[in-house]
Amino acid sequence: MRVPVVQHTTRRQRARRRRALWTGGELLVTAGLVLLLLVVHQLWWTNREARRGAERKVEALEREWGEGTGGQGDGDSGTAAPSASAQPNSGTGTGTRTRQQTATARQPRPDWSQAYAVLTIPRLGLRVPVAEGVSKQDVLNKGYVGHYRGTGQPGQVGNFALAGHRNTHGEPFRYINRLRAKDLVEIETESATYTYAVDRTLPQTSARDSGVVRPIPRSIVKPGYGYSEPGYYITLTTCTPEYTSRYRLVVWGKLVSMRPR
Repeated sequence: MRVPVVQHTTRRQRARRRRALWTGGELLVTAGLVLLLLVVHQLWWTNREARRGAERKVEALEREWGEGTGGQGDGDSGTAAPSASAQPNSGTGTGTRTRQQTATARQPRPDWSQAYAVLTIPRLGLRVPVAEGVSKQDVLNKGYVGHYRGTGQPGQVGNFALAGHRNTHGEPFRYINRLRAKDLVEIETESATYTYAVDRTLPQTSARDSGVVRPIPRSIVKPGYGYSEPGYYITLTTCTPEYTSRYRLVVWGKLVSMRPR
């Protein structure tokens, strides 16, 4: 009867394979944990921190305005929109109309990344700062809404265009797809509160569709969406579908009133 002989080299090969399998398993488990932590960080931690920071900034702006310490710039040259109370047939005195025009003229020129207004959307329970520019690092990732540089300011004729994250970092615009015609959107500044009413929605367009933020907003990808006459517009833009940045969702509104502070 022959007895099989196990060579040392065979034992070493088996041991190496076992170590390789064990090491590979450890690496897979570690990679899985790292990915899980990254997901938790993006979907939970960034939202938590951005929302807290945005809330603190809103409180800080309100304190500045209440104390009258907000920064004053050179003023904007846009013409104030005539609110309902300022129409010639409303019986409102010249003093009220003058105060409304002055409120828009007093708007400071915000510095890059500076928070200078507060956006409120009652239907969504949203109240966040508005900062100049749409930089991810300096504005959007802080949970703020960003103002497209070069577009109009609140209350001015033209288009006051804003961008915000739909997912992560506070995701202030996550649910703007739920907005319907006549829902209100308010913009508070140091000098006045401007109220817009939602008018139209463009469910999806290219990320390069610059027409939606022009003074007379109109999609250059889907020309059936937008406007053809000058007015007092607000534009809200965000990424769509959720958790992607391939397309843009656009909501437009029109100014309906302006109330000086």
